[in-house]
Amino acid sequence: MKAATFHAPGDIRLDERDEPDAAAGEVKLRVRACSACGTDVKISRSGHPNLTGPQVMGHEIAGEIVQVGDGVTGWAPGDRVQVIAAIPDGTCPDCLAGHQAICPNQLSMGYQFPGGFAEYLVVPREVLAVEGLTRIPDSLSYAEASLTEPLACVLNGQELARVGEGDTVVVIGSGPIGCLHVRLARARGAGRVILVDLNAERLAAAAALVGPDLAIAAGEQDPVEAVLADTGGRGADVVITAAASGAAQEEGLRMLARRGRLSLFGGLPRDASTIRVDANLVHYRELTIVGVNGSTPQHNKRALELIASGAVPVADLITHRLPLDAVLDGIELVARGAAIKVTIEP
Repeated sequence: MKAATFHAPGDIRLDERDEPDAAAGEVKLRVRACSACGTDVKISRSGHPNLTGPQVMGHEIAGEIVQVGDGVTGWAPGDRVQVIAAIPDGTCPDCLAGHQAICPNQLSMGYQFPGGFAEYLVVPREVLAVEGLTRIPDSLSYAEASLTEPLACVLNGQELARVGEGDTVVVIGSGPIGCLHVRLARARGAGRVILVDLNAERLAAAAALVGPDLAIAAGEQDPVEAVLADTGGRGADVVITAAASGAAQEEGLRMLARRGRLSLFGGLPRDASTIRVDANLVHYRELTIVGVNGSTPQHNKRALELIASGAVPVADLITHRLPLDAVLDGIELVARGAAIKVTIEP
């Protein structure tokens, strides 16, 4: 079978590999859709400490079961399923406390296990053990279902930031994650949603799709002043930094209303991971800063329900649907910011 395989940073190949078989406790999928994201770009260029080549990339996976291993119950060939990306062990103190997203023993599809940029993959028993396989409703396409994983991360972030009824929410970053944040904030009852980006062209394209109440081109005006002006000087209840920018995180803090919450959703480069925080601003305004790290299998199930119900539509965010042969072109589209969401359909 064909598969996009990471060999080393800058060395991603479309290889011929042996087609896998499901062992006991596993299921085998024909991959129908696997979407690409910014993490795939980072891996292709810089690698990842948890990834040793050669390894099949891709972690936003939806497909059809074609083989069920011994001992697996509840699943059958022909079932349409979506797969979690991050796999908690389910047994450590953090998992037992209900915090599976920060499991220190976490494994991942496309890292320790072969991923979805391939014609077939095996879902390991570790996924099944934590109920990380979710049935896709017949009304939903595989491409839409492949966006479940990023939406699950967005859902975790908004729960931690307590996005709720009537909130003014600022989303910094108008890529696919930013677009999902806008739509989920609406679904959670936000009263006003503001979208901010340095790239005016990308901001305009995203705003045309997801319809924020206000779009602020940060390269043309001071985003902090613009948010304060729009809110009558009060500031936002929640600011979500859906961009890998320390400057955006610092600006986000200054956009907050009293008792506001700043979500550091986008991680920073390892060599530039420190920001300046005005501790007095946090102290006197009783601000909250929250981190976000992935999602849990439970977030995943709820995210798929949000997509299937139409509460968070995603079909129009998929701007490019490419065959497996064009996976490197798809990753480059993501790298250039020339697409909102690229889905590979083997």
